[in-house]
Amino acid sequence: MRDMVSCFSENAVNVSHSSCSSYSNNACISPSLSPSTQNSVSNVYKLLLSNLKQLLITVTWCKNHSNQGLSISFGDNNNNNHDPSPPPPFRLNTNSRFFRKKKGSKLLDQLLCDDSKVEVFWDLSNAKYDSGPEPVEGFYVIVMVDSEIGLVIGDNIAAEEAVTKRFKTSTTQVAAKASLISRREQCSGNTIYTTKAQFCDTGTFHDVLIKCSAENNNNEGLVINNSHSPVLSVCIDKKTVIKVKRLQWNFRGNQTIFVDGLLVDLLWDVHDWFFNPSSSNSYAVFMFRTRSGLDSRLWLEEKTAHKDKDIVEFSLLIYACKSSS
Repeated sequence: MRDMVSCFSENAVNVSHSSCSSYSNNACISPSLSPSTQNSVSNVYKLLLSNLKQLLITVTWCKNHSNQGLSISFGDNNNNNHDPSPPPPFRLNTNSRFFRKKKGSKLLDQLLCDDSKVEVFWDLSNAKYDSGPEPVEGFYVIVMVDSEIGLVIGDNIAAEEAVTKRFKTSTTQVAAKASLISRREQCSGNTIYTTKAQFCDTGTFHDVLIKCSAENNNNEGLVINNSHSPVLSVCIDKKTVIKVKRLQWNFRGNQTIFVDGLLVDLLWDVHDWFFNPSSSNSYAVFMFRTRSGLDSRLWLEEKTAHKDKDIVEFSLLIYACKSSS
C-alpha cells in the first residue's frame, strides 16, 4: 500500500442514496456464482463515556472449520503513555463441543489502565447467520464500563429487555456514545466479494460488490494466466463506481468517490495475485476510507496535517484471498 500516493486519481464518482437489495438480485453478479466466504469480521467502535473519556472496543467475529465465535478487546484512545497493557480479550467459542456457552455474562479479571471495570453480557442462543461469521439477527452483546452501558450491538429489543431486567434502567438512558470507526473483513474463495457498508452513523447501508474478471467475461472469476486482460470492477448499490483495465500494470491505485455526500478514498492493491500467487499470505487489499470536508489531500497525509479538521471518520478494509484454481 506504500506506493498508492503516486497512483492517486482525482476522478470522482458520485453514489446517491439507494435502498439496499439482496446480492442474489444484484445486476453486477451472475446468479450462478457465489461470492467469496467471509472468514472474520472486526468492527472497531469509539466510545465517549459520561466522564468524557474515550475507549476503543474491537469486536471480532470469526468462523473456520474448528472455531466459531467472537472476541472483544479494549484499548484506551487517550492512552499515549506506557501504561500497563489493557485487559486480555474476552473470547467466546460458540462452536466448541465442551465449552460452548451461548448466553451469559463475565466480569473481566483485569482492569483498564484507568482502573475502570468492564463486564460483558451476551445472548447468542437464537442467533441467525447468513454466510459469514457475524450474526444478522436474534442476538445481542452488551459491554458495561463502570456500570455504564457503553456498547450495545445486535437486536435492540432483546438488549433493551435484558438491560431493563438486570439494571432497572433503559438503553435509551445510556450516556455513552458509540461510533463505528473501522471495519475489517477477511475473505477467501473466488474473486467476487460482497458486503454491506454504512459510511457514517446517520447514513444508509449500501451494497458493495468487488469483482475481478476477464475483460470479455463479466461473470467469471479472475484467471491470472488467461489471455484476456483482467478487469477490476467496484459496484455500490448496483452502480459501477470504478473499472480498472490492464490490472497487471494497474495493480495498485486510488480513486475518489462520493457516497451520501461524503468524500471517500477507494484504494486497491492486487499485487500479490499476480506476482506472489503461491504464498499463503497472498491477499488483495481493498480500502474505503472517508474524509471529512471536501479537502483534496489524501488520507495518508492527514496524519500530519490538520488532525482536528480532517480526521478520518470511517474505514472499510477488505483482505481478499484468492483460492488456487
